[in-house]
Amino acid sequence: MTETLIDPRAIVSPEAELAPDVSVGPFTVIEAGVRVGAGTRIHAQSYICGGTRLGRDNVVNMGVFLGNEPQDLGYDGAPTGLLIGDRNVFREGCTVHRGTAAGTETVIGDDCYFMANTHVAHNCVVSDGVILANGALLGGHVQVEERAFVSGNAVVHQHTRVGRLAMMQGLCAVSRDVPPFCIASDVNTLRGVNVVGLRRAGLDRARIIAVRRAYRALFFGRPNLGQARMRFRQELEGAGGLTPELAQLFDFLDGGRHGFCSAEPLARVRATGQASEDD
Repeated sequence: MTETLIDPRAIVSPEAELAPDVSVGPFTVIEAGVRVGAGTRIHAQSYICGGTRLGRDNVVNMGVFLGNEPQDLGYDGAPTGLLIGDRNVFREGCTVHRGTAAGTETVIGDDCYFMANTHVAHNCVVSDGVILANGALLGGHVQVEERAFVSGNAVVHQHTRVGRLAMMQGLCAVSRDVPPFCIASDVNTLRGVNVVGLRRAGLDRARIIAVRRAYRALFFGRPNLGQARMRFRQELEGAGGLTPELAQLFDFLDGGRHGFCSAEPLARVRATGQASEDD
């Protein structure tokens, strides 16, 4: 069993639980009620607040704040939490806040990467393999599904969802849901399908073509989404059913409550020089 290494200049509550093989750098503060899994490295000048649970092999870089009180005027000091899985990386200046209502949590899965100065607000749910680039911000109650990519200085409004393998371009702002497998740009605008992300995820050509076809049928030309979903679902049932990706896409659309980003007409996309690979 490897010994836990705590720098003598760190402040670690005797009521915190640190597993073997945890390292804590100088001037870091770990409050009572924190639990840290084996192999996690916490670098200098970080602050881990009570109610935070870190899994195994996470890396917490300098100046990271995990589990602080939510930036919510309705927060009344109730006991809430932050639950973090395994093998996540939090770079310099990253902040992740705990839940607001009593007994609620902010949840982060496994294998995520939070670059410098990113922010995850209260009650967010961030699934496995998500990447937030420098300066990306998630408002309260945001849900980000597996392997989505939120680019630099992009902003996600509270209660908004970002679907699996979606990509938000730099400086993008969304207050409506970003469907799975799509590229979001500017304000609440879809630019096409994240073909590169789908390839990296191991989807073959036929499955990618099916997603691109769904994008055109459901979003392109700003159709009535409800009617487009009905027509396209009927076409697919007549052609042999849904691929796993299309089933997930329909499930995501069925769960929408705040509307969805919509696609620009192809002519305008080409005029701005931002036509995507699937146009």
